[in-house]
Amino acid sequence: MATGIVRYWAAAKEAAGVAEEPFEAATLAELMTKITSGRDALAHVVRRSSFLVNGDPVGLRAHERVVLADGATVEVLPPFAGG
Repeated sequence: MATGIVRYWAAAKEAAGVAEEPFEAATLAELMTKITSGRDALAHVVRRSSFLVNGDPVGLRAHERVVLADGATVEVLPPFAGG
């Protein structure tokens, strides 16, 4: 089980009520389950978001296959408007 920081941006930050928080999870899927439990607004935003793990895009990889290392930083990036 890894520990690290999850950072929220834009609508994710608003829905989470914090800019960042510590986490303990082995995979990105486990982390998403933990951070959205009992947080419906955040769950809604997370479903539409993309993710960076230590600055690297997760892209289309299955979240169950994205293993988190100790000290990881996971960033939740909701869709941005504009051009």
